[in-house]
Amino acid sequence: MKPRAVTLPNGRVWLRLADSEWRDSLDPSHAQRRGGRWNPPGSFPTLYLNADIVTARLQIERLLAGSPVRMDDLDDGAYVLVAAVLPAGQAAADASSPVGLGALGLPATYPLDPKGREVPHRVCQEIGAQVHEVGLRGVWCRSACTPDGQGRELAWFPATPRSRARPVWDAPLPLGSWRDAASWPELGLGEQEDPRPR
Repeated sequence: MKPRAVTLPNGRVWLRLADSEWRDSLDPSHAQRRGGRWNPPGSFPTLYLNADIVTARLQIERLLAGSPVRMDDLDDGAYVLVAAVLPAGQAAADASSPVGLGALGLPATYPLDPKGREVPHRVCQEIGAQVHEVGLRGVWCRSACTPDGQGRELAWFPATPRSRARPVWDAPLPLGSWRDAASWPELGLGEQEDPRPR
């Protein structure tokens, strides 16, 4: 496998949906222990980030799927939003464009397979492990929260234990203050640039 690399823009703001009870919402060791879509359990530190406010909100809808509870039913403190920037000068594997998906052995229909089923975690975890092995700092991908392929996320693999995401705000935003936001300016932030092919 030879991933197609994209450059992560320096200073770009990423969004992290977090439980208000978490002690450190930017700690990548949680996913290291439990695993996630792009890293197997017990593998390597990974921080899962949203590329925009719409995708962050869809994360909640995915968590509530199958439940009678809707987002409007949640208390303001149910989930918080964290904005963060990553260390400069990093590249990730492209799992967003058709070319990038093909280089990873994924279908152009990702996050669904050609039969309309969601591509399993185990497939993505194997790919993520290979991406980590070749030294790329994560996977820039279509979000599984958006079967139409519109949402974007970043599974970030820190280079060392000292490599940390840095929060932008003094405190996370409670759900009530961003639930209806639709753009970066509504979060008090400028428009953000997406990763580009190297």
